[in-house]
Amino acid sequence: MNRFYITTPIYYVNAEPHIGHAYTTIVADVMNRFHKLMGFGTFFLTGTDEHGDKIVQAAADAGTAPKEYADRISGMFKEAWSKLNISNDHFIRTTDPEHIRVVQHILQQVYDSGDITFSTYRGLYCVGCERFYTERELVDGKCPDHDKEPIEREEANYFFRMSKYQNWLIEHIESNPDFIRPERYRNEVLAFLREPLEDLCISRPKERLAWGITLPFDERYVTYVWFDALINYVSALGYPDGPLFGEFWPVVQHTIAKDILKPHGIYWPTIIKAAGFPVYRHLNVHGYWKINEGKMSKSRGTVVRPLDMIPLYGLDAFRYFLLREMVFGLDANFSEDALVQRLNSDLANDLGNLFSRTLAMTLKYFDGKVPPFGSEPDDMDRDLISRVERTVAEFREELPVFCFHKALMSIWECLNAANKYIDTVGPWGLAKDPSRHGRLETVIRILLELNKTMAVLISPFMPSTSEKMLERLGVVKRSIDLRLAEDGRWGTLVEGTPVSKGDALFPRIDIKEERKPAVPRQPEKRQPSLPLLDLEAFKQVDLRTGVVKHAERVPKSEKLLRLLVDIGEERQVVAGIAQSYSPEELTGKQVVVVANLKPAKLMGIESHGMVLAVRDGDALRLLTTEKPVPAGLRVS
Repeated sequence: MNRFYITTPIYYVNAEPHIGHAYTTIVADVMNRFHKLMGFGTFFLTGTDEHGDKIVQAAADAGTAPKEYADRISGMFKEAWSKLNISNDHFIRTTDPEHIRVVQHILQQVYDSGDITFSTYRGLYCVGCERFYTERELVDGKCPDHDKEPIEREEANYFFRMSKYQNWLIEHIESNPDFIRPERYRNEVLAFLREPLEDLCISRPKERLAWGITLPFDERYVTYVWFDALINYVSALGYPDGPLFGEFWPVVQHTIAKDILKPHGIYWPTIIKAAGFPVYRHLNVHGYWKINEGKMSKSRGTVVRPLDMIPLYGLDAFRYFLLREMVFGLDANFSEDALVQRLNSDLANDLGNLFSRTLAMTLKYFDGKVPPFGSEPDDMDRDLISRVERTVAEFREELPVFCFHKALMSIWECLNAANKYIDTVGPWGLAKDPSRHGRLETVIRILLELNKTMAVLISPFMPSTSEKMLERLGVVKRSIDLRLAEDGRWGTLVEGTPVSKGDALFPRIDIKEERKPAVPRQPEKRQPSLPLLDLEAFKQVDLRTGVVKHAERVPKSEKLLRLLVDIGEERQVVAGIAQSYSPEELTGKQVVVVANLKPAKLMGIESHGMVLAVRDGDALRLLTTEKPVPAGLRVS
């Protein structure tokens, strides 16, 4: 049997769970459920990181001891993951005795090999990050994550000889292109490694910090929180001799947010190399969730708490929105209005309406029982069945590389094709003609089978909705126990099985209805009015339909992409959309181009036109056509 091991970071217990924690954990949950669906044996790890300066400070602020404080916040994470339907196999805490044992074992092993030395170090220390910074890492003299000036600190400490493994790490990353993904984060780590790598301070004197794991070779010190925390990924498997370690470590994939890229992309692989076991398979890195066009902030009251959202919108709607809205690796803007729009449009209209229509017609025309395939399929039937097969193939292709939005787009294209199929075939007309009863049976059976397959495909994303749909189709099975090869196979519904319509899967939410938002809102900025144009002036703008043939990042730019666009002729266009679209998802995409714009140079690359986009909060949305049209058509 194939194996799959997925981890989240272990979350620091200095604050309660927020949407960033929820997104990472839901992503790992989707990957775990997907691989179970594909028949893999899986292991899914999450947990909490409970040592360090910040925990001592947070506990003191709360008037309690560090362990009591850690117990309370760790319990909040456990409760949140249960309510978010997270399918983890183990929840680890760095205060667990087995974890402490493994940390001390690895520390002693690396110390005995000569890769831990003792010396005095003076440097710039950020209390929030609990680490020393170099001058070049600071932004305007401040910590880039906490926007505070670090303090000068001199201490005698133990250091891990991380610099010894710099060349090995560079070679490993360069020879394994998907070791860190998406590519932008691989490049970010390589850019950091162009400078000499310093050794890592891995201890804190107990006279300053007693809350931590004691070094096995010096009772006067505790270990640095990152050397402690990262080891959870193997201590949870019973390193070094536990059977789970041998079974699952060779296939491990880590999932993190970009703010902890350096510890996972540099500290952790070098620690692993020094400890003498194989490095992880993939590090998967996602962007930030932003709100009101800025990073979420506890001080500004703009932190989204996931458990506040569920009573308002439902768990599966919340999960769907996060996975559909964010392109994995890029930043995304959280908006309740956007969530409601997706709920009403994608979930209530597309998925819910198709399912309701199909069951209603089954009840009306076949007494609520699954009909047989009563006639040979025609071309329209075969086209729809082919669309289902293509969706299953794209689902299997996109999920392993964390392209959740693409997998969901493919599913929704299939749902929309099914809704159009109903409108075109017109089952209500077939029902009026007894001679076409066999044709009606085939149409309804195809729709029932399609709904069943879509219910299986959405199971990693929306497990409760999947179970509800399958139960109404007469298939009673927990979503976690579904297997695509069996449960997603075409034609497996049993003829004569009763179906039930039930309530709407996703009741529509009235946007006009007054509701207390779960997220505090800041006043929207009004867009300034522009001068009025007459028709003749507008006609001077040459807007053309185009198709993106190739897309690539512009070196040294976070925002720019170089596009080759077919607008009847090939044009090179430089577009500032790299934070909203990856090159892969743009290739083949239909766009609208301003074709008669004067050429301009951006980062030394000449641009002959402009693709049109609209800003939606922090993201850009490309303008496109309702249906595919030939490249080069004039927009009028």
